[in-house]
Amino acid sequence: MANVSISIDVPDLKQAVDFYTGALGCQLRPKQPKFNAVVTAGPVELHLLPNEAGSCPHESAEKGRSYERHWTPVHLDFLVDDVPGTVEKVVGSGGTHEGGEKADWGEIAYCADPFGNGFCIIRE
Repeated sequence: MANVSISIDVPDLKQAVDFYTGALGCQLRPKQPKFNAVVTAGPVELHLLPNEAGSCPHESAEKGRSYERHWTPVHLDFLVDDVPGTVEKVVGSGGTHEGGEKADWGEIAYCADPFGNGFCIIRE
């Protein structure tokens, strides 16, 4: 069985560490790699990779990295007890809140980090 880690390209490593630890409660892993940072969300590792806007992700890439607001079908969901409180931290840390829903199944908020990466905050 393979292990899974998640990599997130960011243009500003310090801002990314501050956002993911401050807004979403991730923990900075004590021993850090030389050129990136690793934060944990429960048992999941998020590797924050500093890469400038416009830089190519691989040799055959037709487009460089863009940090404009975007959404991908594969994204992060952060499961929390307090959606409004977490949204407040997200916005206070430079992220955005773009709406949400509340129903019998729970509550969801659609958000993005300061670099345009979309994610959801969910209370089940």
